[in-house]
Amino acid sequence: MFAITGVNAQEQQEPQKPQGHTNQNKFRQLYQEFRDPSMYRTASGAPGEAYYQNEADYKMEIVLDDENTKLSGEETITYHNNSKNKLEYLWLQLDQNIRKKDAPALEKGSSGMAPVSQPGRFADQFLKEPFDGGFNIEEVKAGGDKLSYTINNTMMRIDLPEPLEGGESYTFSVKWWYNVNNHIVDRARSGYEEFEDGHRAYEIAQFFPRMAVYNDVEGWQNMQFWGSGEFALPFGDYEVSITVPADHVMEATGMLQNRDDVYTKEMMKRYKKAQKSYDEPVVIRTQEEAVEASKGFEKKTKTWEYKAEMVRDFAFATSRRFILDMMAVKMNDDSDVMAVSIYPKEGNPLWEKWSTRVVASTLQSYSDHTFIYPYHKAVSVHAKNQGMEYPMICWNYGRPDENGEYSDRVKFGMMGVIIHEVGHNFFPMIVNSDERQWGWMDEGINTFVQYMAEQEFGERYPEAIEGYDTYPSRRGIPANIVPYMRGNQDFIAPIMANPEEVYQLGNNAYGKPATALNILRETVMGRDLFDHAFHTYSKRWMFKHPTPEDFFRTMEDASAVDLDWFWRGWFYTTDYTDMGVEDVKKYYVTDKQTKQGRELLERYGANPDEIDAIYVVEEGSEDFEKTMKGKTIFENSKKLNEYVMDNFSTEERNSLKVPKYFYQITFNKPGGLVMPLIVELTYEDGSTEMKRYPVQVWMKNDSQVTKTIASDKEITKVVVDPDLETADIDLSNNSWPKEETPNEFEQFKNNTDG
Repeated sequence: MFAITGVNAQEQQEPQKPQGHTNQNKFRQLYQEFRDPSMYRTASGAPGEAYYQNEADYKMEIVLDDENTKLSGEETITYHNNSKNKLEYLWLQLDQNIRKKDAPALEKGSSGMAPVSQPGRFADQFLKEPFDGGFNIEEVKAGGDKLSYTINNTMMRIDLPEPLEGGESYTFSVKWWYNVNNHIVDRARSGYEEFEDGHRAYEIAQFFPRMAVYNDVEGWQNMQFWGSGEFALPFGDYEVSITVPADHVMEATGMLQNRDDVYTKEMMKRYKKAQKSYDEPVVIRTQEEAVEASKGFEKKTKTWEYKAEMVRDFAFATSRRFILDMMAVKMNDDSDVMAVSIYPKEGNPLWEKWSTRVVASTLQSYSDHTFIYPYHKAVSVHAKNQGMEYPMICWNYGRPDENGEYSDRVKFGMMGVIIHEVGHNFFPMIVNSDERQWGWMDEGINTFVQYMAEQEFGERYPEAIEGYDTYPSRRGIPANIVPYMRGNQDFIAPIMANPEEVYQLGNNAYGKPATALNILRETVMGRDLFDHAFHTYSKRWMFKHPTPEDFFRTMEDASAVDLDWFWRGWFYTTDYTDMGVEDVKKYYVTDKQTKQGRELLERYGANPDEIDAIYVVEEGSEDFEKTMKGKTIFENSKKLNEYVMDNFSTEERNSLKVPKYFYQITFNKPGGLVMPLIVELTYEDGSTEMKRYPVQVWMKNDSQVTKTIASDKEITKVVVDPDLETADIDLSNNSWPKEETPNEFEQFKNNTDG
């Protein structure tokens, strides 16, 4: 018996593809894009048996000259060559050199005359002598002997007297100084802010010559610093002493070694109380004490001493205007971590209320999704216009107005940036990817976890999101990335692009990969499979240097989900999602021969008159009879009813479905991305049903797919992606019957009426 229920989708002609949509096989494996597995990095995405990473230990003495805004230092570096390779020279990063007045990075982009400009900005650009920063290297020595070195922009090569053999270490020292920049003027990642009273808050980073990474992937990672691509650094241990004015309060990477010397007795009492305070922050240095210290300029100095183990960098913040508070956070392994905030009075009342609580919540959320936070503290520093991360410490914006008032935008902006920058402790401070080349591996992955942490913060502190159902996350929600993905493809780079090549770095390296991973978790893989794989990646690469392939391979290896199509589409191309409903046809079953049925049987060499067949007839066709409507398949086809009566038991017949209607729904995909097909059906009685088709539905036809649905109720509406899960850029084709969208005039009229 023949039962024809639809047309072979592969026989249909593919529609013309829009710009940006290619006809390549979306499901082919990524063998050409991936590096071959090796003894260093396996095909599963795990470190191989021969994996190694070199390390660098630092001992530093730093002096901050507040009066002249100058920083000087001397460091002793012990470099450990854990590879089996012989190294003839060492490469160090001199990232401060980007602020030399003749730095090539200052000329990397276009410049032109704006039709309008603020007087201050115009004067800074055209009238002032440019700020001259950058490292002034005074000497490089080893064992008392001077070493030969060459500076190439932001990199410095040290030529070794003898090659450094694998397994050996080498100790040398560097002495330097530089002028500290005003980061409010040049929007740099570090520097100082000067207040109206003449006092300054310093957020100091990239302040010392730092070892570059040497690894199995490319040898020395010595790509120049151009400003957008951030940092690639080896792990090591640090001992750092920092001398500042005696009335300053400081926070930094590492464990403070001489707290009794630099804290007052009252501060020590409050600190001990904070170590046991799990519910609310304890103020260690009050606003009143900070204001009192700011009445003068202390000439005496004080030295703060820090130690840090297994960190990839070091940074510190210091000012006489700082307020300091802390609270303890209980982790899942019963360890305690201190959540810390340090900020000037300009940050209050917002910062004293929320900063440290946000830090605490972030540590808990990220630890739940990755691994338990291994350091003893995490510090949030208030710095105007800043958002930057370092081990255990970060700079964050979000400042009330001069009256201490702030909008929701300021509040949630401050909370979001704290979550993001504290989260960077996990990516890339511990899962230590190469930011210089793959900005998305730290920014995008971190923004994804930030989205989850924001939602969980709203659940922990519902009073913080009063007036909102959930935390109003800026990035991670699929619909939020649509304007970017809908944009001109000439100005959109793939995620797998160097940060220096990207026009909209925020969308490309933060928003799009965060959205992709959110879709991967919620729509493609499901939370259980995704979370296990993501935990696996995070733990595999703790305190190591992963590449993009290590991430992609681990996510597949730990989940048994083939995701090459996903990585290819979302990360290697600029394709976008656009799926829609092309056509809906309603069919009925009948015993009467139809023209289309006869033609199909004859095409296959069968005689319709000799075959005991049932036929399918489309509503409205020449063979359709109105008497078919509303009847069951058994009422419309005696042959089918007789077959069932003869071949099924009473029990089996009672369990059979008895549909009245058959719908052939044709879906199309103008967009280049292949994605799971999510469809909501609405029936005549108002009930709805959700159908989810796997992404493989597009395997045989990248343009069009047809699905047949049997139902005992009439379908009145079909909607693709009703909950906006896939970042579909065009919703006008997502519904049947087609929903009319108002034109621009109608939208204007509707928005202005009343």
